Amino acid sequence: MATYFETKVKYDRTLETGAQKTVTEPYLVDALSFTEAEARITEEMAPFVTAGEFAVAAVKKVRYDDIFFHEGGDRWYRVKINMITIDEKTAAEKKTASAALVQASTLKEALETFEKGMEGTTFDYEVAAVVETPLMDVFTANLTETLADKAARKTE
Repeated sequence: MATYFETKVKYDRTLETGAQKTVTEPYLVDALSFTEAEARITEEMAPFVTAGEFAVAAVKKVRYDDIFFHEGGDRWYRVKINMITIDEKTAAEKKTASAALVQASTLKEALETFEKGMEGTTFDYEVAAVVETPLMDVFTANLTETLADKAARKTE
């Protein structure tokens, strides 16, 4: 299971008018530790921050059990579900909360993308909430790139 960190990045952005404005934006990073999350977001943001100040303002661990990507989606939605199980001894219904992150353009599209991604699951669930998040982007782990590949890319 992946470990996700929400990072807040503070940097100077050049507006369309040419003026500089300092903004703070949240990004989600798949990393093993706080240190790696800070290093990864710094590396990911380097091409976009060409001048001015850049700082990682905050890093916090967040829990998402799944992420559903949808090409063309420009926003991120948090979908909270309750997984429903039945206790065999007492026959009581038990609900366990879980959260997923869904990329979509609208709330309706987020729910449709989530439902499509959940097709074929073997447990019952109910959607408790769908909320738009302020996340700008999500950076997942690149598990195919080796350390040698990364070193070679940096020397280019």
